[in-house]
Amino acid sequence: MSRTIRFRLATSTDVAALVGLVTSAYRGEASRSGWTTEADLLEGERIAPDVLRTDIERPKSYVIVAERPGDSTHELVACAHVAEQDGAGYFGMFAVRPWLQGHGIGQAVLAEAERVVREDLGLDRLRMTVIDVRLELIDWYERRGYRRTGEYQPFPYGDERFGVPKRDDLRFAVLEKSLG
Repeated sequence: MSRTIRFRLATSTDVAALVGLVTSAYRGEASRSGWTTEADLLEGERIAPDVLRTDIERPKSYVIVAERPGDSTHELVACAHVAEQDGAGYFGMFAVRPWLQGHGIGQAVLAEAERVVREDLGLDRLRMTVIDVRLELIDWYERRGYRRTGEYQPFPYGDERFGVPKRDDLRFAVLEKSLG
């Protein structure tokens, strides 16, 4: 990382900036400059503002923001959502600005998310869902200790708050890591 990043929890005033960040990492032409793009799989929104606002405001749910201090402002460079779900931590909405991917910011955000789940939520497991055809992304998580559980969840076809699929075979693989 060329400059230090700092973490904070998102507030409702961050919603517009976070929607822009997440969209830039996954959808449209801008996302193609990074390796996390879903532009060939989905179009449209990656996260709806109302869903994000709910995640920020509900109990035992945190949207972590990574900022890179600048001269007079703080540049929003990454984010992730963690929450308690069914006795484990759940990790999602992970995004790093496309032009900053591959510089260690994602690893730092993932480590911070694991810390929040372990220390603030008091949970010893972290679970996530990843579109199962995203093998490079699944491999990235496996190199960080996550393992496929063998479980799958359906993609929410018809709910455009999470995107418009370009193919009809999408589903989520469930990955998990012990934080103990």
